[in-house]
Amino acid sequence: MHFINGHTTLLITFLLKQSILAAPTGDPLLGYNPSNVVINQDTDNVDYELAPGQTDPATVGAYLDFSTIANPQPIRGSKGGTDPGPRTSPYDILNPDKLAPPGTDHGSVSNAQWPMGLSHAKLGLDHGGWSRQQNVDNIPVATEMAGVDMRLEEGAYRELHWHKAAEWAYIFNGSVRLQAVNDEGQTFVDDLSAGDVWYFPPGVPHSLQGLKGGVEFLLVFDDGSFSEDNTFLASEVFAHNPVEILSKNFQLPKSAWSDIPSGELFIFPGTKAPTDIAEQNITGSAGLVPKEFSYSYHLSKAPLTHDTPGGTIKILDPKSFPLAAQFSAAVVTLRPGAMREIHWHTTSDEWNFFISGSARISIYAAQGLARTFDYRAGDCGYIPKGMTHYVENTGNDDVIFIEVLQADHFSDISVGQWVGLTPKQIVADTLNLSNETVSAFKKEKQYIVTGDVPE
Repeated sequence: MHFINGHTTLLITFLLKQSILAAPTGDPLLGYNPSNVVINQDTDNVDYELAPGQTDPATVGAYLDFSTIANPQPIRGSKGGTDPGPRTSPYDILNPDKLAPPGTDHGSVSNAQWPMGLSHAKLGLDHGGWSRQQNVDNIPVATEMAGVDMRLEEGAYRELHWHKAAEWAYIFNGSVRLQAVNDEGQTFVDDLSAGDVWYFPPGVPHSLQGLKGGVEFLLVFDDGSFSEDNTFLASEVFAHNPVEILSKNFQLPKSAWSDIPSGELFIFPGTKAPTDIAEQNITGSAGLVPKEFSYSYHLSKAPLTHDTPGGTIKILDPKSFPLAAQFSAAVVTLRPGAMREIHWHTTSDEWNFFISGSARISIYAAQGLARTFDYRAGDCGYIPKGMTHYVENTGNDDVIFIEVLQADHFSDISVGQWVGLTPKQIVADTLNLSNETVSAFKKEKQYIVTGDVPE
Protein backbone atom coordinates (compact mmCIF):
# COMPACT_ATOMS: atom_id res chain seq x y z
CA MET A 1 0.00 0.00 0.00
CA HIS A 2 2.87 2.39 0.83
CA PHE A 3 4.53 1.44 -2.49
CA ILE A 4 1.38 2.34 -4.41
CA ASN A 5 0.96 5.64 -2.51
CA GLY A 6 4.57 6.59 -3.17
CA HIS A 7 4.24 6.04 -6.90
CA THR A 8 0.92 7.85 -6.94
CA THR A 9 2.56 10.89 -5.32
CA LEU A 10 5.38 10.87 -7.87
CA LEU A 11 2.89 10.64 -10.71
CA ILE A 12 0.83 13.58 -9.40
CA THR A 13 3.98 15.68 -8.98
CA PHE A 14 5.07 14.89 -12.54
CA LEU A 15 1.68 15.78 -13.99
CA LEU A 16 1.61 19.09 -12.09
CA LYS A 17 5.02 20.04 -13.46
CA GLN A 18 3.92 19.16 -16.96
CA SER A 19 0.78 21.27 -16.63
CA ILE A 20 2.84 24.25 -15.48
CA LEU A 21 5.26 23.84 -18.37
CA ALA A 22 2.32 23.56 -20.72
CA ALA A 23 0.74 26.82 -19.48
CA PRO A 24 0.22 29.43 -22.18
CA THR A 25 3.23 31.74 -22.56
CA GLY A 26 1.92 33.97 -25.29
CA ASP A 27 0.23 36.55 -23.01
CA PRO A 28 2.53 39.65 -23.20
CA LEU A 29 1.13 40.93 -19.88
CA LEU A 30 2.42 37.91 -17.96
CA GLY A 31 5.80 38.66 -16.36
CA TYR A 32 8.62 40.60 -17.98
CA ASN A 33 8.23 41.75 -21.55
CA PRO A 34 10.25 44.60 -23.11
CA SER A 35 7.07 45.89 -24.73
CA ASN A 36 5.63 46.69 -21.27
CA VAL A 37 7.08 50.18 -20.87
CA VAL A 38 7.21 51.56 -17.32
CA ILE A 39 5.34 54.85 -16.85
CA ASN A 40 7.09 57.11 -14.32
CA GLN A 41 5.25 59.66 -12.25
CA ASP A 42 6.46 62.52 -10.08
CA THR A 43 4.96 61.22 -6.80
CA ASP A 44 7.19 63.59 -4.82
CA ASN A 45 5.23 66.54 -6.13
CA VAL A 46 3.04 66.74 -3.01
CA ASP A 47 1.72 70.11 -1.85
CA TYR A 48 2.07 70.18 1.93
CA GLU A 49 3.25 72.13 4.94
CA LEU A 50 4.73 70.96 8.22
CA ALA A 51 3.28 71.62 11.65
CA PRO A 52 5.27 73.48 14.31
CA GLY A 53 7.76 71.07 15.86
CA GLN A 54 7.64 68.61 12.96
CA THR A 55 11.23 69.41 11.89
CA ASP A 56 12.61 68.91 15.42
CA PRO A 57 14.57 65.71 16.05
CA ALA A 58 12.10 62.83 16.22
CA THR A 59 13.02 61.98 19.83
CA VAL A 60 11.84 65.43 20.99
CA GLY A 61 8.38 64.05 20.28
CA ALA A 62 6.35 67.20 20.90
CA TYR A 63 2.66 67.02 20.07
CA LEU A 64 1.99 67.93 16.43
CA ASP A 65 -1.13 70.03 15.97
CA PHE A 66 -2.45 69.21 12.49
CA SER A 67 -5.77 71.01 13.01
CA THR A 68 -4.76 73.87 10.69
CA ILE A 69 -2.58 71.77 8.35
CA ALA A 70 -4.30 71.06 5.04
CA ASN A 71 -2.29 68.00 4.05
CA PRO A 72 -0.40 66.58 7.06
CA GLN A 73 2.47 64.23 6.26
CA PRO A 74 4.14 61.26 8.03
CA ILE A 75 7.34 63.17 8.80
CA ARG A 76 9.21 63.60 12.11
CA GLY A 77 12.59 65.31 11.91
CA SER A 78 14.65 63.30 9.41
CA LYS A 79 12.29 60.32 9.52
CA GLY A 80 9.38 59.45 7.25
CA GLY A 81 8.43 60.92 3.90
CA THR A 82 5.54 62.29 1.90
CA ASP A 83 2.26 60.47 1.30
CA PRO A 84 0.66 61.22 -2.09
CA GLY A 85 -2.39 59.10 -1.19
CA PRO A 86 -4.97 57.64 -1.27
CA ARG A 87 -5.83 58.66 2.29
CA THR A 88 -8.44 60.36 4.48
CA SER A 89 -6.78 63.39 6.08
CA PRO A 90 -9.34 63.90 8.91
CA TYR A 91 -8.15 60.61 10.46
CA ASP A 92 -4.58 61.91 10.42
CA ILE A 93 -5.62 65.24 11.95
CA LEU A 94 -7.32 63.41 14.82
CA ASN A 95 -4.42 60.98 15.28
CA PRO A 96 -1.16 62.87 14.67
CA ASP A 97 0.85 60.46 16.80
CA LYS A 98 -0.17 57.60 14.53
CA LEU A 99 0.71 59.49 11.34
CA ALA A 100 3.99 60.97 12.64
CA PRO A 101 4.84 59.11 15.86
CA PRO A 102 7.49 60.35 18.27
CA GLY A 103 10.91 58.87 17.66
CA THR A 104 10.68 57.25 21.10
CA ASP A 105 7.89 54.94 19.89
CA HIS A 106 9.21 51.51 19.02
CA GLY A 107 7.81 48.17 17.97
CA SER A 108 4.24 47.04 18.47
CA VAL A 109 1.98 47.76 21.45
CA SER A 110 -1.57 46.45 21.57
CA ASN A 111 -4.23 48.95 20.57
CA ALA A 112 -5.20 51.11 23.56
CA GLN A 113 -7.75 53.49 22.06
CA TRP A 114 -11.32 53.22 20.84
CA PRO A 115 -13.78 56.03 19.97
CA MET A 116 -17.31 55.29 21.18
CA GLY A 117 -18.35 57.17 18.04
CA LEU A 118 -17.29 54.09 16.05
CA SER A 119 -19.34 51.72 18.20
CA HIS A 120 -22.68 50.50 16.91
CA ALA A 121 -25.54 52.30 18.68
CA LYS A 122 -28.27 50.14 20.19
CA LEU A 123 -31.46 52.20 19.97
CA GLY A 124 -34.22 52.17 22.55
CA LEU A 125 -37.95 52.14 21.82
CA ASP A 126 -39.97 55.25 20.92
CA HIS A 127 -37.12 57.77 21.31
CA GLY A 128 -36.41 56.51 24.81
CA GLY A 129 -32.63 56.56 24.47
CA TRP A 130 -29.66 54.53 23.25
CA SER A 131 -26.38 52.90 24.26
CA ARG A 132 -22.94 52.30 22.78
CA GLN A 133 -20.37 49.92 24.18
CA GLN A 134 -16.67 49.09 24.14
CA ASN A 135 -15.32 45.65 24.97
CA VAL A 136 -12.64 43.19 23.83
CA ASP A 137 -14.13 43.27 20.33
CA ASN A 138 -12.80 46.84 20.04
CA ILE A 139 -9.76 46.78 22.36
CA PRO A 140 -8.68 43.12 22.57
CA VAL A 141 -6.19 43.78 25.37
CA ALA A 142 -8.99 45.20 27.59
CA THR A 143 -9.82 41.87 29.21
CA GLU A 144 -10.62 43.15 32.71
CA MET A 145 -13.09 45.96 32.04
CA ALA A 146 -15.62 47.10 29.44
CA GLY A 147 -17.64 50.30 29.11
CA VAL A 148 -21.08 51.49 27.98
CA ASP A 149 -22.23 55.04 27.22
CA MET A 150 -26.00 55.23 27.77
CA ARG A 151 -28.67 57.90 27.32
CA LEU A 152 -32.17 57.90 28.85
CA GLU A 153 -34.66 60.58 27.88
CA GLU A 154 -36.88 62.08 30.56
CA GLY A 155 -39.21 59.37 31.85
CA ALA A 156 -37.45 56.57 29.93
CA TYR A 157 -36.36 53.39 31.69
CA ARG A 158 -33.43 51.06 31.39
CA GLU A 159 -35.68 48.15 32.09
CA LEU A 160 -35.50 45.99 35.22
CA HIS A 161 -32.43 43.79 34.77
CA TRP A 162 -29.28 42.29 36.28
CA HIS A 163 -25.83 41.19 35.11
CA LYS A 164 -23.23 38.54 35.87
CA ALA A 165 -20.69 41.38 35.97
CA ALA A 166 -20.46 44.17 38.54
CA GLU A 167 -21.62 47.59 37.32
CA TRP A 168 -19.92 50.89 38.25
CA ALA A 169 -21.37 54.09 36.82
CA TYR A 170 -20.56 57.80 36.52
CA ILE A 171 -23.15 60.40 35.45
CA PHE A 172 -22.07 62.79 32.69
CA ASN A 173 -25.11 65.03 32.71
CA GLY A 174 -28.73 65.16 33.86
CA SER A 175 -30.29 63.17 36.69
CA VAL A 176 -31.52 59.62 37.23
CA ARG A 177 -33.50 57.55 39.72
CA LEU A 178 -32.06 54.20 40.81
CA GLN A 179 -34.08 51.35 42.25
CA ALA A 180 -32.85 47.94 43.44
CA VAL A 181 -33.68 44.94 45.60
CA ASN A 182 -30.99 42.71 47.13
CA ASP A 183 -31.06 39.01 47.99
CA GLU A 184 -32.24 39.78 51.54
CA GLY A 185 -35.33 41.54 50.18
CA GLN A 186 -34.00 44.93 51.23
CA THR A 187 -34.89 47.81 48.92
CA PHE A 188 -33.03 50.85 47.66
CA VAL A 189 -34.01 54.01 45.81
CA ASP A 190 -32.02 57.21 45.22
CA ASP A 191 -31.80 60.17 42.86
CA LEU A 192 -28.40 61.10 41.42
CA SER A 193 -27.07 64.04 39.41
CA ALA A 194 -24.10 64.82 37.15
CA GLY A 195 -20.82 63.79 38.79
CA ASP A 196 -22.40 61.15 41.05
CA VAL A 197 -21.61 57.42 41.05
CA TRP A 198 -23.48 54.17 41.58
CA TYR A 199 -22.49 50.53 41.88
CA PHE A 200 -24.45 47.30 41.63
CA PRO A 201 -22.85 43.95 42.54
CA PRO A 202 -23.29 41.00 40.18
CA GLY A 203 -26.81 39.60 40.19
CA VAL A 204 -28.55 42.48 41.99
CA PRO A 205 -31.68 43.46 39.99
CA HIS A 206 -32.14 47.15 39.38
CA SER A 207 -33.74 49.73 37.12
CA LEU A 208 -32.83 53.25 36.00
CA GLN A 209 -35.16 56.06 34.97
CA GLY A 210 -34.27 59.42 33.46
CA LEU A 211 -35.57 62.34 35.52
CA LYS A 212 -36.44 65.84 34.29
CA GLY A 213 -34.26 66.72 31.31
CA GLY A 214 -33.00 63.15 30.88
CA VAL A 215 -29.60 61.70 31.71
CA GLU A 216 -26.43 60.32 30.10
CA PHE A 217 -23.98 58.16 32.01
CA LEU A 218 -20.99 55.86 31.77
CA LEU A 219 -21.15 52.22 32.86
CA VAL A 220 -17.97 50.24 33.59
CA PHE A 221 -18.13 46.46 34.04
CA ASP A 222 -15.50 44.17 35.57
CA ASP A 223 -15.50 41.87 32.54
CA GLY A 224 -13.80 42.88 29.30
CA SER A 225 -16.14 40.68 27.25
CA PHE A 226 -19.31 42.22 28.71
CA SER A 227 -22.09 43.02 26.26
CA GLU A 228 -25.41 44.76 26.77
CA ASP A 229 -26.92 41.92 24.74
CA ASN A 230 -26.07 39.45 27.54
CA THR A 231 -28.12 41.21 30.23
CA PHE A 232 -30.82 39.35 32.16
CA LEU A 233 -34.11 41.19 31.61
CA ALA A 234 -37.42 41.23 33.49
CA SER A 235 -39.35 41.29 30.21
CA GLU A 236 -37.63 38.12 29.03
CA VAL A 237 -38.05 36.33 32.36
CA PHE A 238 -41.82 36.68 31.96
CA ALA A 239 -41.87 36.11 28.19
CA HIS A 240 -39.91 32.86 28.40
CA ASN A 241 -41.75 31.12 31.21
CA PRO A 242 -45.01 29.29 30.45
CA VAL A 243 -48.17 31.13 31.41
CA GLU A 244 -49.11 28.10 33.51
CA ILE A 245 -45.91 28.53 35.51
CA LEU A 246 -46.38 32.29 35.93
CA SER A 247 -49.88 31.78 37.25
CA LYS A 248 -48.75 29.12 39.67
CA ASN A 249 -45.76 31.20 40.84
CA PHE A 250 -47.77 34.37 41.50
CA GLN A 251 -51.07 32.67 42.33
CA LEU A 252 -52.89 34.72 39.69
CA PRO A 253 -55.23 33.78 36.83
CA LYS A 254 -53.77 33.15 33.36
CA SER A 255 -55.53 36.23 32.06
CA ALA A 256 -53.18 38.38 34.13
CA TRP A 257 -50.37 37.72 31.60
CA SER A 258 -52.23 38.45 28.38
CA ASP A 259 -50.43 41.77 27.71
CA ILE A 260 -46.89 41.12 28.90
CA PRO A 261 -44.11 42.05 26.42
CA SER A 262 -43.10 39.30 24.01
CA GLY A 263 -39.40 40.09 24.43
CA GLU A 264 -36.76 42.65 25.33
CA LEU A 265 -37.75 46.23 26.13
CA PHE A 266 -34.16 47.43 26.80
CA ILE A 267 -34.81 51.19 26.88
CA PHE A 268 -38.39 52.42 26.64
CA PRO A 269 -40.49 55.48 27.60
CA GLY A 270 -42.63 55.24 30.71
CA THR A 271 -44.63 57.18 33.23
CA LYS A 272 -42.47 59.99 34.59
CA ALA A 273 -41.12 59.37 38.06
CA PRO A 274 -42.95 61.16 40.89
CA THR A 275 -41.09 64.19 42.22
CA ASP A 276 -41.38 62.88 45.77
CA ILE A 277 -39.00 59.91 45.90
CA ALA A 278 -40.77 58.61 49.01
CA GLU A 279 -43.66 57.50 46.78
CA GLN A 280 -41.33 54.84 45.30
CA ASN A 281 -39.58 53.92 48.52
CA ILE A 282 -41.29 50.53 48.86
CA THR A 283 -40.17 48.26 51.71
CA GLY A 284 -40.96 44.77 52.89
CA SER A 285 -40.25 43.07 56.19
CA ALA A 286 -36.47 43.27 55.54
CA GLY A 287 -36.59 47.06 55.29
CA LEU A 288 -34.10 49.26 53.46
CA VAL A 289 -30.56 48.52 52.33
CA PRO A 290 -28.32 49.67 55.23
CA LYS A 291 -26.49 52.96 54.72
CA GLU A 292 -23.06 51.30 54.72
CA PHE A 293 -24.15 49.07 51.83
CA SER A 294 -25.66 51.86 49.78
CA TYR A 295 -25.53 51.46 46.00
CA SER A 296 -24.89 55.18 45.38
CA TYR A 297 -22.25 57.78 46.22
CA HIS A 298 -22.82 61.51 45.70
CA LEU A 299 -19.34 62.20 44.36
CA SER A 300 -20.41 65.56 42.96
CA LYS A 301 -20.59 66.86 46.54
CA ALA A 302 -17.17 65.46 47.57
CA PRO A 303 -14.10 67.73 47.86
CA LEU A 304 -11.16 67.44 45.49
CA THR A 305 -8.43 65.01 46.53
CA HIS A 306 -5.66 66.99 44.82
CA ASP A 307 -5.77 70.56 43.57
CA THR A 308 -2.63 71.58 41.68
CA PRO A 309 -1.63 74.40 39.31
CA GLY A 310 -1.96 71.97 36.42
CA GLY A 311 -5.36 70.54 37.32
CA THR A 312 -7.38 68.55 39.82
CA ILE A 313 -8.04 64.96 40.85
CA LYS A 314 -11.04 63.60 42.71
CA ILE A 315 -10.55 60.00 43.90
CA LEU A 316 -13.27 57.54 44.88
CA ASP A 317 -12.37 54.09 46.14
CA PRO A 318 -13.71 51.56 48.68
CA LYS A 319 -12.39 53.67 51.55
CA SER A 320 -15.32 56.01 50.85
CA PHE A 321 -17.64 53.71 48.88
CA PRO A 322 -17.25 50.32 50.63
CA LEU A 323 -19.74 48.32 48.59
CA ALA A 324 -17.74 48.87 45.38
CA ALA A 325 -14.96 46.76 46.87
CA GLN A 326 -12.91 46.38 43.67
CA PHE A 327 -13.60 49.68 41.91
CA SER A 328 -11.25 52.60 42.45
CA ALA A 329 -11.46 55.63 40.21
CA ALA A 330 -10.15 59.14 39.69
CA VAL A 331 -11.87 61.99 37.88
CA VAL A 332 -8.99 64.05 36.49
CA THR A 333 -9.00 67.56 35.04
CA LEU A 334 -5.90 68.70 33.13
CA ARG A 335 -5.45 72.33 32.18
CA PRO A 336 -4.00 73.12 28.73
CA GLY A 337 -0.42 71.84 28.44
CA ALA A 338 -0.59 69.99 31.78
CA MET A 339 0.06 66.29 32.20
CA ARG A 340 -0.88 63.43 34.50
CA GLU A 341 2.63 62.47 35.49
CA ILE A 342 4.34 59.30 34.18
CA HIS A 343 3.23 56.40 36.37
CA TRP A 344 2.06 52.81 36.42
CA HIS A 345 -0.31 50.68 38.49
CA THR A 346 0.93 47.62 40.33
CA THR A 347 -2.25 45.60 40.84
CA SER A 348 -4.73 46.61 38.15
CA ASP A 349 -5.18 47.51 34.53
CA GLU A 350 -6.46 51.05 33.90
CA TRP A 351 -9.61 51.79 31.88
CA ASN A 352 -10.07 55.39 30.71
CA PHE A 353 -12.91 57.48 29.33
CA PHE A 354 -12.36 60.99 28.01
CA ILE A 355 -15.21 63.37 28.79
CA SER A 356 -13.80 66.51 27.17
CA GLY A 357 -10.74 67.93 25.46
CA SER A 358 -7.93 66.25 23.52
CA ALA A 359 -5.02 64.28 24.95
CA ARG A 360 -2.38 61.71 24.20
CA ILE A 361 -0.89 58.77 26.07
CA SER A 362 2.46 57.04 25.47
CA ILE A 363 2.58 53.46 26.75
CA TYR A 364 5.85 51.70 27.50
CA ALA A 365 5.26 47.94 27.54
CA ALA A 366 8.75 46.54 28.37
CA GLN A 367 11.06 44.80 25.85
CA GLY A 368 11.72 48.20 24.30
CA LEU A 369 8.13 48.49 23.06
CA ALA A 370 6.35 51.84 23.20
CA ARG A 371 3.54 53.54 21.32
CA THR A 372 1.62 56.82 21.51
CA PHE A 373 -2.16 57.13 21.13
CA ASP A 374 -4.37 60.21 20.70
CA TYR A 375 -7.72 60.70 22.47
CA ARG A 376 -10.74 62.99 22.08
CA ALA A 377 -14.00 63.39 23.97
CA GLY A 378 -15.91 60.10 23.83
CA ASP A 379 -12.82 57.91 23.49
CA CYS A 380 -11.95 54.91 25.65
CA GLY A 381 -8.42 53.99 26.66
CA TYR A 382 -6.84 50.93 28.27
CA ILE A 383 -3.42 50.39 29.84
CA PRO A 384 -2.45 46.96 31.24
CA LYS A 385 -0.95 46.91 34.72
CA GLY A 386 2.77 47.52 35.04
CA MET A 387 3.01 49.59 31.86
CA THR A 388 4.15 53.19 32.27
CA HIS A 389 2.03 55.95 30.81
CA TYR A 390 1.19 59.63 31.08
CA VAL A 391 -1.83 61.64 29.94
CA GLU A 392 -0.99 64.97 28.31
CA ASN A 393 -3.49 67.71 27.48
CA THR A 394 -2.72 68.50 23.83
CA GLY A 395 -5.43 71.11 23.25
CA ASN A 396 -6.52 74.57 24.30
CA ASP A 397 -9.34 73.46 26.59
CA ASP A 398 -9.39 71.46 29.80
CA VAL A 399 -9.19 67.70 29.48
CA ILE A 400 -11.51 65.78 31.79
CA PHE A 401 -11.15 62.02 31.95
CA ILE A 402 -11.86 59.11 34.27
CA GLU A 403 -9.33 56.44 35.13
CA VAL A 404 -10.85 53.29 36.61
CA LEU A 405 -8.96 50.50 38.38
CA GLN A 406 -9.99 47.07 39.61
CA ALA A 407 -8.44 47.61 43.04
CA ASP A 408 -9.43 47.96 46.69
CA HIS A 409 -7.75 51.40 46.82
CA PHE A 410 -6.49 53.93 44.31
CA SER A 411 -2.70 53.89 43.99
CA ASP A 412 0.12 54.21 41.50
CA ILE A 413 3.90 54.26 41.23
CA SER A 414 5.12 57.72 40.23
CA VAL A 415 8.25 57.55 38.05
CA GLY A 416 9.26 60.96 39.39
CA GLN A 417 8.95 59.91 43.03
CA TRP A 418 10.66 56.58 42.33
CA VAL A 419 13.85 58.15 41.00
CA GLY A 420 13.59 60.96 43.58
CA LEU A 421 13.69 58.43 46.43
CA THR A 422 16.39 56.24 44.91
CA PRO A 423 20.00 57.03 45.90
CA LYS A 424 21.37 59.69 43.55
CA GLN A 425 24.44 57.65 42.66
CA ILE A 426 22.32 54.73 41.43
CA VAL A 427 20.10 56.97 39.30
CA ALA A 428 23.03 58.97 37.89
CA ASP A 429 24.99 55.83 37.01
CA THR A 430 21.97 54.11 35.46
CA LEU A 431 20.64 57.01 33.37
CA ASN A 432 23.95 58.84 32.78
CA LEU A 433 22.54 62.02 34.32
CA SER A 434 24.34 64.89 35.98
CA ASN A 435 24.21 65.37 39.74
CA GLU A 436 22.39 68.65 39.12
CA THR A 437 19.62 66.87 37.20
CA VAL A 438 19.28 64.05 39.73
CA SER A 439 19.18 66.53 42.61
CA ALA A 440 16.18 68.24 41.00
CA PHE A 441 13.99 65.11 41.21
CA LYS A 442 11.13 65.48 43.71
CA LYS A 443 10.52 63.07 46.56
CA GLU A 444 6.73 63.43 46.49
CA LYS A 445 4.19 62.42 43.88
CA GLN A 446 3.18 65.32 41.66
CA TYR A 447 0.09 63.62 40.18
CA ILE A 448 -0.29 66.51 37.71
CA VAL A 449 2.52 68.66 36.29
CA THR A 450 2.12 71.90 34.37
CA GLY A 451 3.17 72.51 30.79
CA ASP A 452 5.83 75.04 31.83
CA VAL A 453 9.11 73.37 30.80
CA PRO A 454 12.42 75.12 31.59
CA GLU A 455 14.61 75.86 28.56
